[in-house]
Amino acid sequence: MKKNIESPTKPFYLITIPISHYCEKARWALDKLKITYVEKRHTPPFHLLATNRVGGKTTPVLVTESGIFIDSSDILKYLDSIVSSDAKLYPTNQNQRQEIEKLEDLFNSQLGPATRRWGYFHIMNDYKIMQSRWCHGVPFFEQAFFPILFPITRSLAQRKLNINPESAAQAYDTIQSIFEQVNKLLSDGRTYLVGDKFSAADLTFATLAAPAVLPPEHPMQGVSYKELPPKLISKIKEFRKTPAGKFVLRLYRDRNS
Repeated sequence: MKKNIESPTKPFYLITIPISHYCEKARWALDKLKITYVEKRHTPPFHLLATNRVGGKTTPVLVTESGIFIDSSDILKYLDSIVSSDAKLYPTNQNQRQEIEKLEDLFNSQLGPATRRWGYFHIMNDYKIMQSRWCHGVPFFEQAFFPILFPITRSLAQRKLNINPESAAQAYDTIQSIFEQVNKLLSDGRTYLVGDKFSAADLTFATLAAPAVLPPEHPMQGVSYKELPPKLISKIKEFRKTPAGKFVLRLYRDRNS
């Protein structure tokens, strides 16, 4: 975290790549906690210009009166520190908090990279789908430059994220493994992953699992589900049928409640 030296009257703003599931994690937290913010969406590579200006590298970045937060988990913890006790995403019970943070770390470090790699592998070469995913609500000039920059940006993203058939297959196995762990947690009929209240663990799992389930209520869907590659649709249907997949779909149905 880097300290914000600007006026404390400046409103929060969230720098995002529209479809990024880590950005969705921060977005959902802000919405859930009813914190007023302005989202500034950018398509790659223009997001780097926005994040570099405030000392970040990747998205999301949250700029607040208190500081600049450059990691989705740091954003959640900061937001949790400024809301009332009944709205918190991390409980005061230390045992439950440790369990939540352990799950959040698992989802952040393993599930998030896996769903991103696996999902991008299936759609990265489809110009129409990628345009809908990366250009949703970005400034007009970024949309105008997208056709020119897309081949370069796609190549860079494929290398940076290690997107290839072998890594995609490994990512799919990781998603299945983590879904199975969540299936076991839910097998006792619990409503949420930890305790009896929606927490950072639920939010993190739902957002980072979303590329494997594609909840209809996701705010950044882009093209129609039916326009995706048939093989991807088939796997998404399978994930949706699991207890973990149904859990994600339920949380997204309740997202704005």
